[in-house]
Amino acid sequence: MVLDGGMGTMIQQRKLQEDHFRGTEFKDHPRSLKGNNDLLSITQPEVIYSIHKEYLLAGADIIETNTFSSTRVAQADYGLEDLAYRLNKASAEVARKAADESVLLTGVKRYVAGAVGPTNRTLSVSPSVERPDFRNITFDELVEAYSEQIQGLLDGGCDILLVETIFDTANAKISGTIVDKSGRTLSGQTGEAFVISVSHMSPLCVGLNCALGATEMRPFIEAIGRNTNAFVLCYPNAGLPNTFGDYDETPETMASHIKEFALDGLVNIVGGCCGTTPHHIRAISESVKQCKARCAPTDVFSNFLLLSGLEPFRIGPYTNFVNIGERCNVAGSRKFAKLIMTGNYEEALSVAKAQVQMGAQVLDINMDEGMLDGSVAMTRFCNLIASEPDIAKVPLCLDSSSFTVLEAGLKCCQGKAIVNSISLKEGEDDFLKRARQIRRYGAAAVVMAFDEEGQATETDEKIKICTRAYHLLTSRVGFNPNDIIFDPNILTIGTGMTEHSMYAVNFIRATRAIKDTLPGTRVSGGLSNLSFSFRGMDAIREAMHGAFLYHAIKDGMDMGIVNAGSLPVYDDIDKELLQLCENLIWNRDPDATEKLLQYAQNNVKGGRKVIQTDEWRNGSVEERLEYALIKVIKSARVMKKAVAHLIPFIEQEQMMMMAASGSSEDTDPYQGTIVLATVKGDVHDIGKNIVGVVLGCNNFRVIDLGVMIPCDTILKEAIDKKADIIGLSGLITPSLDEMIHVAKEMERLRMTTPLLIGGATTSKTHTAVKIAPRYSAPVIHVLDASRSVVVCSQLLDDGLREDYFEEVTEEYEEIRQEHYDSLKERRYLSLAQAREKGLHVDWLSEPTPVRPRFLGTRVFDSYDLRRLTAFIDWKPFFDVWQLRGKYPNRGYPKIFNDKAVGVEAKRVYDDAQVLLNRMIDTGGLQARGLLGFWPAQSQGDDILIYAEDVTPTSSNPIATFYGLRQQAEKDSTSPEPYLCLADFVAPVGSGVRDYVGLFALAVFGAEELCADFERQADDYGSIMVKALADRLAEAFAEELHARVRKELWGYSMEEELEVRDLHRLRYTGIRPAAGYPSQPDHTEKRTMWHLAGIQQKTGINLTESLAMTPAAAVSGLYFSNPRSRYFAVGKISQEQVEDYAKRKNIPVREAERWLGPNLAYDTV
Repeated sequence: MVLDGGMGTMIQQRKLQEDHFRGTEFKDHPRSLKGNNDLLSITQPEVIYSIHKEYLLAGADIIETNTFSSTRVAQADYGLEDLAYRLNKASAEVARKAADESVLLTGVKRYVAGAVGPTNRTLSVSPSVERPDFRNITFDELVEAYSEQIQGLLDGGCDILLVETIFDTANAKISGTIVDKSGRTLSGQTGEAFVISVSHMSPLCVGLNCALGATEMRPFIEAIGRNTNAFVLCYPNAGLPNTFGDYDETPETMASHIKEFALDGLVNIVGGCCGTTPHHIRAISESVKQCKARCAPTDVFSNFLLLSGLEPFRIGPYTNFVNIGERCNVAGSRKFAKLIMTGNYEEALSVAKAQVQMGAQVLDINMDEGMLDGSVAMTRFCNLIASEPDIAKVPLCLDSSSFTVLEAGLKCCQGKAIVNSISLKEGEDDFLKRARQIRRYGAAAVVMAFDEEGQATETDEKIKICTRAYHLLTSRVGFNPNDIIFDPNILTIGTGMTEHSMYAVNFIRATRAIKDTLPGTRVSGGLSNLSFSFRGMDAIREAMHGAFLYHAIKDGMDMGIVNAGSLPVYDDIDKELLQLCENLIWNRDPDATEKLLQYAQNNVKGGRKVIQTDEWRNGSVEERLEYALIKVIKSARVMKKAVAHLIPFIEQEQMMMMAASGSSEDTDPYQGTIVLATVKGDVHDIGKNIVGVVLGCNNFRVIDLGVMIPCDTILKEAIDKKADIIGLSGLITPSLDEMIHVAKEMERLRMTTPLLIGGATTSKTHTAVKIAPRYSAPVIHVLDASRSVVVCSQLLDDGLREDYFEEVTEEYEEIRQEHYDSLKERRYLSLAQAREKGLHVDWLSEPTPVRPRFLGTRVFDSYDLRRLTAFIDWKPFFDVWQLRGKYPNRGYPKIFNDKAVGVEAKRVYDDAQVLLNRMIDTGGLQARGLLGFWPAQSQGDDILIYAEDVTPTSSNPIATFYGLRQQAEKDSTSPEPYLCLADFVAPVGSGVRDYVGLFALAVFGAEELCADFERQADDYGSIMVKALADRLAEAFAEELHARVRKELWGYSMEEELEVRDLHRLRYTGIRPAAGYPSQPDHTEKRTMWHLAGIQQKTGINLTESLAMTPAAAVSGLYFSNPRSRYFAVGKISQEQVEDYAKRKNIPVREAERWLGPNLAYDTV
């Protein structure tokens, strides 16, 4: 089958500008939206539809939705996180429409794949090189974000979910990933390890996309194909990007490469990623249509326990004994416990590293200690392990008696781990619940021989419990038998108690029976338990372990938790000591314990030196230079620590030099100051962050402004901080235009600060051709972090700068060319055309509008404030105090976890709770409001209101609400109507009786309370009162609207939404306010106040400028139509303003005064 090609490539060809991305709905959005391609599914759906159609006509069997960045996480950088569900549903609907029309046209089934992108956060890599354990998002937050996205995709009609371009397997745990030329994901995992990590979900297909062209991708596709029986998907880029960030591989060349894949039986689904167009897809479709699909191998390690860290680990029938390193255990290692308890986690990593170096193939991690928060400790240590490739290459065995701790560890693992352990101790229900959770996380499980009666000690008991657990796991949970590891309990011998003497024998016998009767399973055990009676006698313990394993392995023991590196070879154990150990293990001599103790007293303790080798040194140069992002970050962190260590010595030397010279001037210790920023419209910053760290390690003061930074902010910060250099970064192609803009502004301001250009989409050629000519001072392209130090040092060296700039200028002059961008002028429909393209409803075929439970008005006096507190949206409250957490700590209550503002946010919130409760308890604030319902019909763009006992006609309304209609031209193929509020009400003469409601409400008393605080010169208290009153008024509107939908009007009685869903506008119907985007004319409030007698009944007044008093007030109309939605009227023509003024019977000048921001023309 054939997948479509690059969506971003096709969007860029349209040369869309900021206005296109904004559309009318988002024209006033405070942030730049250019580059937010996913938003086009809402603002320019016709563009996305046309792209889908082009790919379908080119031969694509599957088209992807335009949702690569449509998660709440990715959209947060644009301030559109609450739009996530709608973006996905809208995108899926556009693709569904295109696919269905193609089916009707061709008769060939077409499929819609919901594209799920990587987000701009990672669970496996820290964004802070100084804090390798830190993560800027949690597993649960990603689950929530992806769940919201996927729900939207499914509701929009997707057939398939395609999780793509995932650079971190912990984010994905499903199909699709970026791979660089080393054959690893960006977070360091090999393709084979990736397949193991995701196979528990039985994905329909597994494959690779992006980063590489077809030729470079081939060996990795081959490797994946050998390791999975799922279908194999391959959609590479059109070669590798050229110096302009473009892709040059022709459709014919790319198709020939992919045809070779198909002819060699490597793939089932093929398509294109970056740089590909319908021409590429047409060529690919033609080239493979006669090829046979790949036949999956029938046996892919079917008898193996498959685990993974950064690298795969396969345990098969003939695999040697597997060492699970035991020393990262707070209960089993004093050194490790001390390091963890004192918070020295980075030093504790050395324990893990030593275990791996000494042969541990899996690492056991245990944080069960009474004085330790196990979940926090497990998370932090696992995150630290992920930052160390030499450790992270092996799988983890998460060891705890608390399932909460085990889950905390699982949420950190991008590989396939082992959970140690579960048992039947708490009964079958608990056992099955935990087993299902483990299976969902894709882990293997250690099952203890422990049931409701206790721990099994006898052979028959061990076999019975393990057999029962096996059948429950395989038949009730669907566990793969190869993922089941039984621990029949290695218990302590040599205790002096006769009943303990058969413990070792019973384990070995049970192991044999388990391997014979429970196919596919493995057997493990904690080896140190065996010799616990001889603690402190290391030579005795090691000999016992070596002897025990020799026999247990022969009877089927596959793995064990051991101190890697301390296990003696059976034949190397002293013969006398070996005999004593075996007598104890096999219970041959009742005096074996005493004889072992006597041997220990008479013999010098010995040990074996373990030779440690850095295996990477044996690899080829290419292997030793193999790139993974995590290694770059690690090297930068080491560099920074080294510099930090040297700074005190450097400062001491400077003081000595100042004293010797008699100078009192405190010189700047830095080489220079550098301002870095990812340009406006771009949210990618991994490369920039690394550059910043490397420069910081080389004694440059680095001011990192972050992502999506507007030009004026960058330049103001550079001027204020007296920056010596400005560095711009960008990953997406549109960022190149923004860099040109920054250079032109620097020239206009007559700046002389050198400008550095970097990022994946940039090149030396583009910099020379399009950026450098716009700025007289140095403009230099920097290839990567390693070059940045050299460039910056030369630019800041008085002796080198001029020669260096002259050399760069001459080089850039040789490669200079001309390129220009174009702008598209905004146009408007005539009012007649806009009305013709409005929302047209077949009212007789729609559900009959619900009659409200009463008509007329109802007043709510002294409304219970307590019932409103649960409806408060706290985010605007924190905005008042300019407390804005950064994702994932935006919004309430996550803001409390934000490093920068969390503590202050919690303090302000606590203060608010105290004051809020006091004001409610004392009656300092009172809520009062009114709502009403009337029969209504639309006439053109207006809504006519009638008395309840009158038959509605055009001649007898008691009030009229006047509407405004969208006029800004949409794409000619857009299915989006040109909306007006009147479209949501059945028209006069339709034969359908409809209704409209209104409301006005306020919180009283705030002014008096504020005055009390101000008399005490307490500005904080005064602002707090106003902020809380505003929040209560909005909560009042939210709660009352919910009551309207479910009881007072009753048109959505089955609604069951959480408060956060209400804040995300997921309810049926709308409550637009006069003076806001759907009806920007504030004068409509006069009609509301007159119709309902609002001032007389509630005390809510209108000022001369039609502001409401008290200030904490909200008003609006109620619409029940399921098709109603919030929208922005946007700019309107003079024709519509004149028509509107005529209908309202007011002068045109007055209409223009109230509608000033919406006028698409200048007034004289």
